[in-house]
Amino acid sequence: MRKSQIKIFVLTIIFLSSLLGQDSEKKDTLRYIFEPDSMFLHVGETGEVSIQLVKADGKLANGPFLIYGQPRRSLEATPRISDSTGYAKVKIKPHKPGNLKLRVRNVAVKREDRIYGAVNVTVPKPKLDRIVFQDSMDKYYSESSIQLNTIVYDEADLVRSDVPISYSSSNTQIATVNNFGIVKTKNSGKVVITAAVDSISADHELSIMKNPVRSLTISTEKDVIRTGDVIRFKVKAFDRGKKIVADAPIQFSYRGEAEYGIGLPASAQVTKDGRFVAEIEGIYVVTASSSGFSVRKTVKVEKRNVHKDIVLVGHGLISNVYTSDLWIWPGIGEHTGKDFAVTGTWGANGEAYFWDVTDPSNLQIIDTVTVDARTVNDVKISADGRIGVISREGASNRKNGFVVLDVSDPYHVKILSAFNDDLTGGVHNVFIYEDHVYAVNNGRKYDIINIEDPKNPFRVGVYELTTPGHSIHDVWVENGIAYSSNWADGVHAVDVGGLKFNEKNRGKIQYNPLLMKAGQGGPSNPVHIADMVDPNGHNHAAFPFKSQSTEKFYIVAGDEWFPWRYPNKPRPYQPRGGFHFLDFTDIDHPKEEAVYTITEAGSHNHWIQSDTLYAAYYNGGLRIVDISGDLLGDLYRQGREIAFFQTGHQKGHIPNAPNVWGTIPYKGLIFFTDMYSGLYCVRLVEKDKKRSTP
Repeated sequence: MRKSQIKIFVLTIIFLSSLLGQDSEKKDTLRYIFEPDSMFLHVGETGEVSIQLVKADGKLANGPFLIYGQPRRSLEATPRISDSTGYAKVKIKPHKPGNLKLRVRNVAVKREDRIYGAVNVTVPKPKLDRIVFQDSMDKYYSESSIQLNTIVYDEADLVRSDVPISYSSSNTQIATVNNFGIVKTKNSGKVVITAAVDSISADHELSIMKNPVRSLTISTEKDVIRTGDVIRFKVKAFDRGKKIVADAPIQFSYRGEAEYGIGLPASAQVTKDGRFVAEIEGIYVVTASSSGFSVRKTVKVEKRNVHKDIVLVGHGLISNVYTSDLWIWPGIGEHTGKDFAVTGTWGANGEAYFWDVTDPSNLQIIDTVTVDARTVNDVKISADGRIGVISREGASNRKNGFVVLDVSDPYHVKILSAFNDDLTGGVHNVFIYEDHVYAVNNGRKYDIINIEDPKNPFRVGVYELTTPGHSIHDVWVENGIAYSSNWADGVHAVDVGGLKFNEKNRGKIQYNPLLMKAGQGGPSNPVHIADMVDPNGHNHAAFPFKSQSTEKFYIVAGDEWFPWRYPNKPRPYQPRGGFHFLDFTDIDHPKEEAVYTITEAGSHNHWIQSDTLYAAYYNGGLRIVDISGDLLGDLYRQGREIAFFQTGHQKGHIPNAPNVWGTIPYKGLIFFTDMYSGLYCVRLVEKDKKRSTP
């Protein structure tokens, strides 16, 4: 089939444009001038710094630059982008103490031409103010253990976890306390626990009653489980009269003996509420204790045995450029019965490749769209298979944004429009939902663009966080709920037109607890529903997941983290990170329950279908994981990995190195892209039943 080249601008403009003067300059002739060149501020104070991006002759470089604070959530900066001449007067306000930095980087066509700069902002630690005991139990029993929750605040009302707290007991005959805040109660009576830091202290009085427990029983639904299965130990406590003590304090512990017999201990986890999961097969004894009495239960843990073989079905090699994301969809109209794919390119020539994947063993590029960009990072196709959207970064005139395509005939894709209004810094990720494009703008917010008339798109809404130094990487929309990934700010769930769940529409939508609060928002009025902060600061992508086996609702949050970078390219990076299972079943109290992490590799994008996680794991290849049943602990160590496929091609853009970017399960197959070697299709088969044809 003939390959057409569709262009918005003449390609030479991408590389040779000198209209704005910046990219024709050599990189080392550009520099920033900061006035002042360093700052000292207290938490909550404001300061001002003027910043110029200048050429070798000292004149403004005539190009904008982005402005942001580090670490994230620590330093507020206004504005977040300079004017088009390369000048900004920035107001800054620190929200946390430390050696902070106000960072800047210019908007360049090529990533390697970015110029970085920074101003040091020294913020001293505020004086400590108070200690607060968060413990809220109404009744305490003797002969039990209590973990106190003590929080130290400073004069800026910040939580100070960096200060050591010392504890003491007013009567060690009644209770003792260690420096971790764990109280061991001995006898009935009243005791005062004192927490102290430097010159401040706080008292907490405990009224301890005699523990009435005189016997215990323990039970589980199963005596034999697999690694990764979560069971709950049910414990009943009785007093002398054989009456149940409903609020008896129970402590759990376990010991295990692994089956492999090489002297290593069995590994498992038991929670305060009696949930148990094992990583290693073997025999485990779980003990429940209270008031000096204990009871035990033995369970056998067998190997999970979910492993399958994975076979390569087809491969479309791309070796001249880096490959980015992908999308797969069924053909429409005259192409009904066929299947198609689109892949983007990174740091290249602004190309998006369209593929016929009907025969997955023979992946063929059937058309190429080329736009004014260096990177087409993200590609999406509408649910009806008619409209495509590709993101743009590194445009020659810095008017970055996205391009709307007619993909009803994937053999002859047509450009319908380009949207770049107020998208100077570039659009990194996009999502199409019900005639709207959700475009991540400048890494700071997502804009919502109406494309009902795809030739005339227009902005209808914006969602942006209010936290200092906030940033965003990705947005995904499902059932009218937008899930954004915001690095240190974690995941946000936002109502952009969710159909509020009730009994009348139960048959129309799959139940999602977030929909209980939906019904107020829309594309022009995005309304926040719930969120959860990422303490590691690496939240890169999010995927909503309702477990088919438990009905629990999760947001699965993926990391992206590059702790090591090589000074010279091309060389494969060594990223790190994993996937965090955030239980949003109770949306007012979300909690992280499980994690899937490969310690020697780094996570990127992911997809979930039928209680299975499909994970693009950069240097770790493609990973497929069983996430059925209750989830608790380290899923990788529990043997939940079904299969993995390690890429690497001798003719790759970087030869023989894996770097899997994104993946989509489709019609019993699994498609994915590798940054160094293009588009792949694989299939799972039962052990010893390998086949190489569909």
